[in-house]
Amino acid sequence: MAQQHVNETRQARIDPAWVNWAIGRIEADYARSADTHLLPVSLPALPGIALYLKDESSHPTGSLKHRLARSLFLHALCSGWIGPETTIVEASSGSTAVSEAYFARMLGLSFVAVVPASTTCEKISAIETHGGVCHKVDDPKTIYDVAALIAAEQGGHWMDQFTFAERATDWRGNNNIAESIFAQMRREPHPVPTWIVCGAGTGGTSATMGRYVRYFRHPTQICVADPKASVFHRHWHDRTVRLAPEGASLVEGIGRPTVEPSFVPTVIDRMEVVEDEVSIAAARVISRHLGRAVGGSTGTNLVACARLAMSMAANGQNGSIVSILCDSGERYASTIFDDRWLEAKGLNIRSGEERFEHFIALGIFED
Repeated sequence: MAQQHVNETRQARIDPAWVNWAIGRIEADYARSADTHLLPVSLPALPGIALYLKDESSHPTGSLKHRLARSLFLHALCSGWIGPETTIVEASSGSTAVSEAYFARMLGLSFVAVVPASTTCEKISAIETHGGVCHKVDDPKTIYDVAALIAAEQGGHWMDQFTFAERATDWRGNNNIAESIFAQMRREPHPVPTWIVCGAGTGGTSATMGRYVRYFRHPTQICVADPKASVFHRHWHDRTVRLAPEGASLVEGIGRPTVEPSFVPTVIDRMEVVEDEVSIAAARVISRHLGRAVGGSTGTNLVACARLAMSMAANGQNGSIVSILCDSGERYASTIFDDRWLEAKGLNIRSGEERFEHFIALGIFED
């Protein structure tokens, strides 16, 4: 209700000429940007299965959330919620805020990110580099209320990615990530993926993927890789479950303690639950194989890919699996790539690294 009130009181100050200019600025930025790469991952022991990573770290703001931030700004501009004096506010664990800060600065708007106090210093620095201001909260569950309050106090607009992610993106096309993947797969041996694997933070990416494959009648199935501490996999199995009983995941950007409005379970075919230690181990192993660091959520995705590949191989099924390289591991240099941080968290990833190395080299993954 607070969000609706803030938007309604601001509508009289919207300047149509400025909105036209702002949309043009965002479209010009998009025209200057190349599509992200689709990287093949060699699995020599599984010749019938092709694995690819959609490298979203190559966006100007370094993550998958660049697409979301652009869509959220366009959605808000076209809805009459943003004007030339509007302060933009977002509740975010980091990457969405980095991308929104980029677009806010492009339009000359102030930006405030409400982030959990545990957010990595690298992400905080990236938000501030793009001109944003970070408001840290000790309890991650309060970021929504705090963001709404700040927006109301400043006469601003709370972007509310967790509500609008699944509706701000045009899932039928317009260069969303699903359309990009299918276009890039056209000349591959198995051009229509058997599986697309993604995580869920807002739920917007899985919603876009699931709706797109249904709209174009592809046989592709959607798998969501979810941290053990997240509520999403619980809600997918039992719609009455809306809160996770455990603590927060150590994998930033995916998994939530509460079911978000943008999470659409009915477009998901399978959920894979992944423990944090295994996610981090997989992220570190694939980083060595790619020659550059990737974030923990990419590791979560790859564990699900390994399980799907094993299942396909056991059933004598050939095909392709496409997943997402969500962001660069440089944002986690002080956490998942720091052995002292792992030790402080009581995490032992040696076994997980060995198991994922076996998958890459031998095509065997044992949970």
